[in-house]
Amino acid sequence: MIDINILRTDPDKVRNNIKRKFQDKKLHLVDEILELDKKLREIKKEGDEKRSEKNKISSQIGKLIAQNKRDEAEQIKIKVGQLNKRILELESEESILADKVKKMMMVIPNFVADDVPLGENDSKNVQLQTFLEAKEKPFDVPYHTDILEKLDGLDLDSARRTSGQGFYYLTGDIARLHSAILTYARDFMINRGYTYVIPPFMIRSEVVSGVMSFDEMDNMMYKIEGEDLYLIGTSEHSMIGRFMNTILDEKTLPLKLTSYSPSFRKEKGAHGIEERGVYRVHQFEKQEMIVVCKPEDSEKFYNELWQNTVDFFVSMEIPVRTLACCTGDLADLKYKSLDVEAWSPRQKKYFEVGSCSNLTDAQARRLGIRYKTEKGNLFVHTLNNTVVAPPRMLIAFVENHLNEDGSVNIPKVLQSYMGGKTKINTKN
Repeated sequence: MIDINILRTDPDKVRNNIKRKFQDKKLHLVDEILELDKKLREIKKEGDEKRSEKNKISSQIGKLIAQNKRDEAEQIKIKVGQLNKRILELESEESILADKVKKMMMVIPNFVADDVPLGENDSKNVQLQTFLEAKEKPFDVPYHTDILEKLDGLDLDSARRTSGQGFYYLTGDIARLHSAILTYARDFMINRGYTYVIPPFMIRSEVVSGVMSFDEMDNMMYKIEGEDLYLIGTSEHSMIGRFMNTILDEKTLPLKLTSYSPSFRKEKGAHGIEERGVYRVHQFEKQEMIVVCKPEDSEKFYNELWQNTVDFFVSMEIPVRTLACCTGDLADLKYKSLDVEAWSPRQKKYFEVGSCSNLTDAQARRLGIRYKTEKGNLFVHTLNNTVVAPPRMLIAFVENHLNEDGSVNIPKVLQSYMGGKTKINTKN
């Protein structure tokens, strides 16, 4: 959510930002918010005046009674009663209007960084850098489900019977590899100075609406029936919600955190053939990194966060590239975003395995997260990035480390987490 003072003083800046994000259907909101905000401030002003008048004349009642001027005192009591009635009416109107303004403000997208590429959708995202050489295999690489099944590591049929489409069983050495990668990711981030956290896996609606847009919420979140609780789609949600309505000590910033959680997503919509198997699923596990910092530090941490993911994948000998997300591909709360994509030898192209985002103060304004300074309380900036999210990452792993005989090599950094194994062999 942007600062409403910017909308009041420079509405064209807000309109231009909406256009940059190709969300022209929201342009009408600017004038509507300005009109409601003007009315809201008028109501607040009248309310303050009525309360001041009430306090002023109320103090006279005791004096008049003491002077035995009861008739005058009764007249003032009547006046106070009328003022109370009007004050209650104004407070009710103010509450309704404030709620309307807030809901409309939450639909206005966050300002986009100047260096974000202009584009309507992800086809306009721009490659920035590549890391490690993207090599093709000298043999045909099977689809990832075939690779995993030959390693006796994946059972989709049973999952469809127990849970439906979009679920899976990982078994044997592949299940162990999945856990090894997550454990390695945890240690990797701890060694880089991040505090490890396991957060709640369910959050209340006020947290959900604070960390994401309404469209994202509808497309992603699973609601717990009969309770004000949602299953998290990523640990970022509960990690940022942890600081809701708090004033942090400036000396504690930055907060550099890494968190583990299962994640649950509806994943609405139809997807292509490359998203069969375990590419796009309803349930997965994830290691995340989150930073809460002062505004002047957020750009520095943005670069640190995506570099962490690149270094993590490179350490497992998986080629990756970074991709700057264009304006039309940014979610409403994002100031800028960068995707990390891994090389697929089978598809001979890259695919997304992580996303790094700087949300500036958009989440902090929604959730009331500030820090105390000598100049007053200021809103923090929040950032997040994926360290790793199996099982999607397993696709890149098995394809890049696949041998012609169907076995999969285990890179050195993971061997100790796999009990010393250097290879996963196929099963008869």
